[in-house]
Amino acid sequence: MTSRIVDIHPHVVSPDTTKYPHAPLGGKHSDWSATRPVDFEQMLVEMDEAGVDKAAIVHSSTTYGFDNSYVADCVARLPDRFTGVYAVDVLKPDAVEKIDFWRTRGMGGLRLFTGGATNQTKGSWLLEPSTFPVWEHCQDIGMSIVVQTTPDGLGMIAELATRFPRVRILLDHMARPVLEDGPPYAAAASLFALSKYGSVYLKITPRSFDLASGGKATPETFFKKLVAEFGANRLAFGSNYPASPGPLKKLVDQGHACFAALSDEDRAWIWARTAQSVYPELAD
Repeated sequence: MTSRIVDIHPHVVSPDTTKYPHAPLGGKHSDWSATRPVDFEQMLVEMDEAGVDKAAIVHSSTTYGFDNSYVADCVARLPDRFTGVYAVDVLKPDAVEKIDFWRTRGMGGLRLFTGGATNQTKGSWLLEPSTFPVWEHCQDIGMSIVVQTTPDGLGMIAELATRFPRVRILLDHMARPVLEDGPPYAAAASLFALSKYGSVYLKITPRSFDLASGGKATPETFFKKLVAEFGANRLAFGSNYPASPGPLKKLVDQGHACFAALSDEDRAWIWARTAQSVYPELAD
């Protein structure tokens, strides 16, 4: 069975730095955005070659900071095929107004970037009460929130899932769990503990594929356990392309290999159905 594919974690960067000036968070570009950026036109070609039907383009915070203009312009070109996951400074008092503004320009989800390769932080601001109006607003309007964090931040995710149970929370790269110990994956216990929160979803990316193939871990044992714990309807594929080196088809093929032991039904959820449930803009 061949599944449709909806990618919820590609990035695009424009070659036009006059119209779309760079202002990376923390003042430093990520390596990928500086050395192998992919623009929207190239992304379309890559998607067609890889068999990717639709996508939720994730705004590049390490290129544009909180200016989502480029992704918004891209989504506007093909709104039936794309939505955007944008960044807003949720510590600012006008954060809710910013969300409403970007919603009119194709924003389907909000991403909270606590840190990446260029700017690692503990992200303690996630629990700042000043950010709670954003969570309440997203809960009211049905907008998913993506969080980039590590295992150190999973306690905060549990607290947020308890406080705002109607917000769908997606964890980038499954929060980068430690898997090298292999089955039963005791080192990833804090990740599996989140399965009791029905609003928590996991993005499975090439980083996840690599983690599930290191040490004593294998894709067959790990992804079967992940489905057993969370259910395939809370797992979704994200290519992370081009942050994860492409071409995109290579990353999709890696996913097919890693999911080979799963059922057709589970794969259908991971490749597309979950994505369309968390981003209704991508529904058929």
